[in-house]
Amino acid sequence: MIDSYRHKGLRRQLIDELKEKGITDKAVLDAFDKVPRHFFLDSSFMNQAYTNQAFRIGAEQTISHPFTVAFQTSLLELQRGHKVLEIGTGSGFQTSILCEIGVRVVSIERQKELFINAKPKIFNLGYTPNLFFGDGFKGKASYAPYDSILVTCGAPFIPQDLKEQLKVGGKLVIPVGEGKMQIMTRLIKLENGDFETETYGDFSFVPMLEKTAK
Repeated sequence: MIDSYRHKGLRRQLIDELKEKGITDKAVLDAFDKVPRHFFLDSSFMNQAYTNQAFRIGAEQTISHPFTVAFQTSLLELQRGHKVLEIGTGSGFQTSILCEIGVRVVSIERQKELFINAKPKIFNLGYTPNLFFGDGFKGKASYAPYDSILVTCGAPFIPQDLKEQLKVGGKLVIPVGEGKMQIMTRLIKLENGDFETETYGDFSFVPMLEKTAK
């Protein structure tokens, strides 16, 4: 894949659009400038890669709107060196954004097709996250605790395993709800084990499903 001056120019236009929509986190915006989104899309979508659209990526899944990726990532308030668990590797674009910010990423994907396709794209960009084919509802306890957990699909409920794998003071960002729309939710783990809960409006995601797909 070629990352041309035209692609870089389109990325900067997208970044301007994200700023207009309220994204102010410099680390997130810088990552969007560095990670070529068109690498993660079918070549037939090349001309639309830097528009604020979601696209099908196989296995009935989508690559999220750039604004959604930027918004969720901003809610994590990441710092370099943080350990982040991502539920739903998908195309690998969000994973690469996290890696570019400088955090240590553990990412889980339940769809074998997506897991296989995303891995070389991420590694070819020079990123080295820990990628796993598995059930996102269970998280990855062997790498816990996490500074942040990011769920990139619509969860019918907040999995207890993910709560338990979060550090005190850590943030879990997850779209919660069944049906077409979910409520973007951020949980912050308190010292007594309880959670402070904040909500950020309606978003639309593919559903989070248990177990791995064949």
